Amino acid sequence: MVIDENILISAGAETKHYIPSETIFFEGHIPNYYQIIKGEVKLNNYNEEGKEFIQNILSDGESCGESILFIEKLYPVNAEAITECSVLRLHKSAFFNLLNQSPELYMEVNSFLSERLYYKFIMMQSLSSQNPSIRLRGLMDYLKSSQKDRTPYSFLILLTRQQMASLTGLCVETAIRTIKHMERDKIVRIENRKILY
Repeated sequence: MVIDENILISAGAETKHYIPSETIFFEGHIPNYYQIIKGEVKLNNYNEEGKEFIQNILSDGESCGESILFIEKLYPVNAEAITECSVLRLHKSAFFNLLNQSPELYMEVNSFLSERLYYKFIMMQSLSSQNPSIRLRGLMDYLKSSQKDRTPYSFLILLTRQQMASLTGLCVETAIRTIKHMERDKIVRIENRKILY
């Protein structure tokens, strides 16, 4: 979801800059509205052994953590900069004032939240499988679903193998080995270490 930056700024949003690995918000913090101007951000958790599980990777124009704004809960995830980032932050109350002034924007937010919910359903379905190929294909299918061209090898996966492993709950070695099997089975094509699906 992209809300025009000028609208957010006029509503009181401030621009924050982050370096790679810097945390934008922590699990357990009170939510605000965040929209990425430039850069990549990951939403993640860590288990008791310290293993990272990436919930989502977001980039230019996308918002993060917005679904929590509509309930009285704290963030269940962290947001961490992957690259240098510029992010607009708007206080929760100012965000709702903005929505109340614009029914069209409210509908856009609802549509966007539905899209995120769809992603969660697709990922939950594929993550329930013990088969790493099904997990990785579920992720790739979702990523490709927004593209008009559905022909084989028409979509470039912009994630690293480590990011794909973290998004699917696999160890990186399993993800690498499975992707090689998927190439052999002509499910993906690898060119210059880039995955085409």
